[in-house]
Amino acid sequence: MPQEFATTSAAEPGQARTVSDLSALSAFRGEFYAAIGARADAVFELTDAVLEHEGKVDSLPGLSLEDAFTRGHGSVYAALNAGRIDLEAVRSAALAEPLPRMRGHIVLAVDVSPWLRPDAACSPERLFCHVYGRGRGSDQTIPGWPYSFVVALTPGSSSWVVPLSACRIGPDDDVQEVTVAQVRAVVVDLVAAGQWAGGDRPIILVTDAGYDPARLAWQLGDLPVVVCSRVRSDRVYYGQAEPKAPGAVGPRPRHGRRHECANPATWNVPDGAVTVPSTRYGQVRSRFWRFLHPKLTGRSAWVGHDGPLPVIEGTVVRLEVDHLPHQSRPDPVNLWISQADIEAAVINTVWFAWLRRFDQEHFHRFIKQDLGWTAPAVRDPRAADTWTVIVMAVYLQLWLARGLVADHRLPWERPTLPGQCSPRRVRRGLRNLRGTLNRPASVAKPSRPGPGRPKGAQNRRRAARHDPGKQTKRPGTNGLGRGNREWPKRSI
Repeated sequence: MPQEFATTSAAEPGQARTVSDLSALSAFRGEFYAAIGARADAVFELTDAVLEHEGKVDSLPGLSLEDAFTRGHGSVYAALNAGRIDLEAVRSAALAEPLPRMRGHIVLAVDVSPWLRPDAACSPERLFCHVYGRGRGSDQTIPGWPYSFVVALTPGSSSWVVPLSACRIGPDDDVQEVTVAQVRAVVVDLVAAGQWAGGDRPIILVTDAGYDPARLAWQLGDLPVVVCSRVRSDRVYYGQAEPKAPGAVGPRPRHGRRHECANPATWNVPDGAVTVPSTRYGQVRSRFWRFLHPKLTGRSAWVGHDGPLPVIEGTVVRLEVDHLPHQSRPDPVNLWISQADIEAAVINTVWFAWLRRFDQEHFHRFIKQDLGWTAPAVRDPRAADTWTVIVMAVYLQLWLARGLVADHRLPWERPTLPGQCSPRRVRRGLRNLRGTLNRPASVAKPSRPGPGRPKGAQNRRRAARHDPGKQTKRPGTNGLGRGNREWPKRSI
């Protein structure tokens, strides 16, 4: 990591841990139990069962065999189907501890990850999710539930993130509107928790190329948020319009000189260029052009906007590196930052924050492969929402306990410094804290099972079938909108 990006944070891994870490973990567990509105005891014990399970979670009934779960396997499904958790309360409990910062900026990342359900014809509200294949041209769309996650990124050489919001995208939802609502709720809670106040450096929101950064910047214009998004190499931007010539007929032009990201002949002299040495990428060269804006032409994304479409100015940054870990001659990366008069020093912070966006990919992989986020074959999407919040609560407890456990590594793994263990290693050692963690859930009371279905009887109520995909016509369009091309393409 470049030296100029050294950060200071009260929550940064590697710093000395005190008894307050255990107090913070216990306080979060108590707040999480209070946020459960129904089946609180079963939901809390199910969360502890995932937390203390040895190995990867691949079976819901198997979690009932954990010592932390004092109920039968039927209570596992009852906790998901009937349990309800207040996500806002869980986020408020997570924000009780200071978030990590990058040179004084809180960095948020948003992305979509699919919960694939290709054979669940009886599960409603499924959409076609784009997944990448291993070969060229092997991409495909598979029915499932896409979830939008908002996380806070952390500095340092780790893949930790702090998950703050998760929302399932339904057939009637627009991914941009869902993202704006999520980011707005997170920023409001940050201000309420005292993590951001007037005079602080703005919050950085980083996204991939599947989002519309200009629209996000316009909708979040009343918040202290700077949007940074990767844009395609064939994007075209425009400079400020020239003044109207004396005596010219017609309205004043809205767009100035063209800036084609793929055509250097159309570029003006850059407003600045910075070269930063890096041990991972070699020389990182950045050039930027201020006061460039895209030409907005699609009315379907601006339904309800009166008058001409706005001119949203920003800064275009072109990044070039010497090499990548698995690529000797990488292609340049083009970024668009929503602040037009941004300083060169802040630009370096913003594009470095965007590089840390890939930590969210590690988060998605960990909750799927280790915590079993997509393992349950539940039918009701509301049960999937409850399970998603449970998995987020498990990850947040691992984040709070990262300085309380020793490094439990396998013989072929490299040792790490104290406080810098990965989420997987923290989960291995968390079982040693079992006796010190508070357990507000009540012990299950003995009961008799119900009679169940009589022997030989058949279920005569056939479950309804639901076709995947969008079925609602968007206002202001001629059809069903852009279908499933609205959200970013994600990998499994």
